[in-house]
Amino acid sequence: MKIAVVGLGIIGGSYCKAIKKYTDHYVVGINRSPAPLEKALECGAIDEIGTPDSLGEADLIILGVYPGAAVKFIETNGDKIKKGAIVTDTSGIKREICDRLLCLSQKFGFTFVGVHPMAGKEKNGFDVSDADLYRNASCIIVPCNADDKAVKTVADFNLSLGFGGVKITTPEEHDRMIAFTSQLPHVLACAYVLSPNCMNHKGFSAGSYRDVSRVANINAELWSELFLENKEPLLKELETLITNIRSIGFAIQENDRKKLMDLLKKGHQIKEALGE
Repeated sequence: MKIAVVGLGIIGGSYCKAIKKYTDHYVVGINRSPAPLEKALECGAIDEIGTPDSLGEADLIILGVYPGAAVKFIETNGDKIKKGAIVTDTSGIKREICDRLLCLSQKFGFTFVGVHPMAGKEKNGFDVSDADLYRNASCIIVPCNADDKAVKTVADFNLSLGFGGVKITTPEEHDRMIAFTSQLPHVLACAYVLSPNCMNHKGFSAGSYRDVSRVANINAELWSELFLENKEPLLKELETLITNIRSIGFAIQENDRKKLMDLLKKGHQIKEALGE
């Protein structure tokens, strides 16, 4: 296929590098600023520097940009896309972006398949992109009314890049589960390091601190957009977390050792049952 990757940050850049490392597809890079494109061409991550006018030759278009930017890009350039081409996103939220891109696909004549690669790093940009970022990671696919052939094309393509498996789901289930597995840990990590004690942790911390605080090294612009776009599911998870923290806090406050042990034991049992 001829593949256009829009946005050469860590996600789009890693797609480019993985495609060139593991497949024979031809890659066109499209990016707002020229520096990442020049670096990608120099290191062989792309075959050609493109522009929105290049979309007319692409069989597959990967939107490696923020959700709002992905929608805006297609609104502006959808008329340049070849009829029947497949467009995928890489967004961490799906309900709103799927509705909007599905409407645009019907307007412009392409097929949209939602994709969320469950991989990343704390740092951003093309310089930290990696051909093996997706090795053994989960690839979530949200069909958004696309036919089985298009969904299979997208699934097979992502598996060819080293993803460990594909999960097919709905926009609603995606956003509900991502609120728990991805967004809530980022909220927790940021809230944790906001403690005034954080600045003095060196010499007093080990693995527990690293595990809880790791994802606080966050892209504030991106994650604030994701949090607000997924407001209702995330707020429900926050309510559950706050309730559980308060239960533990109350048991400590009341010196209720039995209640405290029961809560801690329940957490241990859940992790043990999951085999983690």
